[in-house]
Amino acid sequence: MELKATKRELVGRKVKQLREKGFMPAELFGHGVKNEHLTVSQKDFSKIFKTAGEHELVTVAIEGGKKVPVLITDAHRHAISGLYLAADFYAVRMDEKIRVKIPFAFTGEAPATKLGLPIIKVIDEIEIETLPGKMPHEFTVDISSLDNHGKSIHVKDIKELKDAKIFVSPESVIITVGEKTKAEEVAPAPVAAEATPTAAPTPEAK
Repeated sequence: MELKATKRELVGRKVKQLREKGFMPAELFGHGVKNEHLTVSQKDFSKIFKTAGEHELVTVAIEGGKKVPVLITDAHRHAISGLYLAADFYAVRMDEKIRVKIPFAFTGEAPATKLGLPIIKVIDEIEIETLPGKMPHEFTVDISSLDNHGKSIHVKDIKELKDAKIFVSPESVIITVGEKTKAEEVAPAPVAAEATPTAAPTPEAK
């Protein structure tokens, strides 16, 4: 994925002018990289961030031919309009390992749900150390083995993590089946009040 960027002179409150034209400010930084103020298209950034998030490499193509592999470490979004207002790009070196958090993607159907048992997600992501080029977008967790209370899937059960350097215990629980909650007592239906007979209308006097 490639995101075009231009160098930016406007800073501070003046960046409001960029947003009015459909652009947004971004900051490029990283180990051994000179910090740069950049401008990117809000529309283009939104499309790429929707796919890459903070866990996948993006190539920032800066005017003049410079291309930098980065991770999007922060993205500020307007609470009402939903438009992205600013972002930070962390430049990485492809020959240096980095520590990054990778999310879990849960697939399949847990048979325990048919028994009325709750499925409890304990952790949604895991921190690993890897080369940028080998960084996965996510780790898949198949929950079809969760068939009864107490059944769990641990970090050690994920094949893709066996050769990765992780920063939690392999025994850490990712997802588990909880106890069945006490069913709410069904309240008896209210007894309908007996209708009070109404008096017959008095004939109008002629």
